[in-house]
Amino acid sequence: MQQTHEISTKFETVCAVLEKYSRDPHRLITILQEIQSAYSYLPEDVMNYVSTALGVTPGTVFGVATFYSHFTLEPKGKYVIRVCDGTACHVRKSGDIIKTLENELGLNEKKKTSDDMLFTLETVACLGACGLAPVIVINDEVHGGMTKEKTIELINSIKEGERIDG
Repeated sequence: MQQTHEISTKFETVCAVLEKYSRDPHRLITILQEIQSAYSYLPEDVMNYVSTALGVTPGTVFGVATFYSHFTLEPKGKYVIRVCDGTACHVRKSGDIIKTLENELGLNEKKKTSDDMLFTLETVACLGACGLAPVIVINDEVHGGMTKEKTIELINSIKEGERIDG
């Protein structure tokens, strides 16, 4: 019952977003951004509905959603971990941090989100914090000077917080 209510509430959000922008196809990017904010990704059925509501082809909606890297078609975890693997971070062993996270969270190159939907691991080319290398960002929080040990501590701290809150 809880899940049905959640889906219904999110669909109401989709309708509200479409109305907020007067179903204007020129506002497609903004509409998709707000919908992704509600779902944490862009579900296929929602994008099909948006295409119908805006009077554009599904290809147009999917094209925008796949062109911009900000959008995701896969559900993401509550905590999105971005590991910088740019030059400064790479030479300071960001690869070791990526492997540590994969091992700790049961992830790999193909499986980016943990089974419990708590963590999503992404590797990025640069986070613009080279002086803090190696750097990871969890949601919007920057963590510099990371080591394998600090990474494990941080993940365990988040997990513990989830057990207390959850």
